[in-house]
Amino acid sequence: MSEQTGSLVSGAMNFRDTGGLPAASGRTRSGVLYRSGNLAAVDDPGYAALRELGLRRVIDLRDDQEVEWSPSRVDGLDLVTQRVPLFLGSVTSFFENDVSLAELYASLIDESAARVVEVVRGVLADQPVLVHCTVGKDRTGVTVALTLAAAGVEREAIIEDYARTETLLPEARNADIVTRLRRLHPESVHLEELATKSPAPVMRELLSRLDRDYGSPADYLRAQGLDDDEVRELQRVLIDSRE
Repeated sequence: MSEQTGSLVSGAMNFRDTGGLPAASGRTRSGVLYRSGNLAAVDDPGYAALRELGLRRVIDLRDDQEVEWSPSRVDGLDLVTQRVPLFLGSVTSFFENDVSLAELYASLIDESAARVVEVVRGVLADQPVLVHCTVGKDRTGVTVALTLAAAGVEREAIIEDYARTETLLPEARNADIVTRLRRLHPESVHLEELATKSPAPVMRELLSRLDRDYGSPADYLRAQGLDDDEVRELQRVLIDSRE
């Protein structure tokens, strides 16, 4: 489990450090790779916390419409914002088509593979780095999971980190968004799962699928163009090896 037990930045939902996760050769370093939901509602103490973290890069996985509706509060911070929209279609289309989380993740790794590699390369480019989307659950969950897997983090620790998001989403937020979406999609079967859940079996199956199809999550990234030197550098950057 991550060393951080709560949001580090007030106003930023689901903001946390991926430090402290067990890996084959040690543990993930703290203060290197962060993950979160959007930064639109960051308050003054949260803004000060962002400055204190010394972020050098923010990788924003949201589409243009999401960014327009909820612009990040990072003006004045000395960092690079890297836009990597991961969904090829509108986010709302997934609710309209009533896809499951498993189907959503499959489409992400099949249709946005090159952009997933862009995210990993962004993590390599600057640290500390924050990867975020709107909630920090799905796009962030998948890309951070693959990044950690390629660095050699233990599989169950990756799955636990992904599943932890569900415990960090405020109940009031969940109730409100489910109510609003239900008005638009009254017959939807997967609506609540898409909006509020991060079940461990879904991530476990996604990583197992990459094992079956490519050999490992790292080999999936290699198939999309990540080279061996980059994989080794990811391990060096993220993992604090034992003596």
